[in-house]
Amino acid sequence: MSLSFYGREFSSRLLIGSALYPSPSIMQSAIRSSGAEIVTVSLRRESAGGKTGDSFWKLIRELDVTVLPNTAGCRTVREAVTTAKLARELFGTSWIKLEVIADNDTLQPDVVGLVEAATILIKDGFDVFPYCTEDLSVATSLVDAGCKVVMPWAAPIGSAKGIINRDALRLLRDRLPDITLVVDAGLGAPSHAAQALELGYDAVLLNTAIAKAKDPVAMASAFRLGVEAGRTAYEAGLMDARDFASPSTPVVGTPFWHAVS
Repeated sequence: MSLSFYGREFSSRLLIGSALYPSPSIMQSAIRSSGAEIVTVSLRRESAGGKTGDSFWKLIRELDVTVLPNTAGCRTVREAVTTAKLARELFGTSWIKLEVIADNDTLQPDVVGLVEAATILIKDGFDVFPYCTEDLSVATSLVDAGCKVVMPWAAPIGSAKGIINRDALRLLRDRLPDITLVVDAGLGAPSHAAQALELGYDAVLLNTAIAKAKDPVAMASAFRLGVEAGRTAYEAGLMDARDFASPSTPVVGTPFWHAVS
């Protein structure tokens, strides 16, 4: 089954970032290896100007992917809204990955500012992809503001810790069944991505775990397989965890089974 973002269909459930790679050519190869059809791009990098910005944008266009601009680094509502409007003009898209950062050490989102900025941008015609915490009330407020996609973190950006609050992410999935949910930030291994998809999340967004790997191209492929495995397992129906053992081989009818009176 395909994945839908604001009415557009995609086959890959892996979104990928374009920063931190050892070289532009490795970035291109890793994105291709991931199978991702959506790539996040920072306006700050693209708008740097000169040959660097032009060269980077050329590489992205060659990949034939959908660009998702982000407001990375923005720390106020005003800054995020202004950056989003510049991104729409530069990239020709109403899509925006909305980030409003509250803390320099954890890069935790400013959830109050995030909801405010999302409300402003949606009224201005944007399709908002908000980066938030795993808090249900925040996610619900974003949905009430008009977001059809919500992107909670698994852990702080670049931490590679994986899912640190599984119960909260499961609650979000249960309470928001009709919203496209993407785990964004904190995933460090393909198994982490698989776990997110096994919970019923629609997709994951990665950057650091791939870009900083010893072999980013191979790691991108590994994450692609992890995402595919997780989604397949979710659709197949995972068995529930049990407190006690359950034999995989029936014992009734074997020579060593005895009825107890």
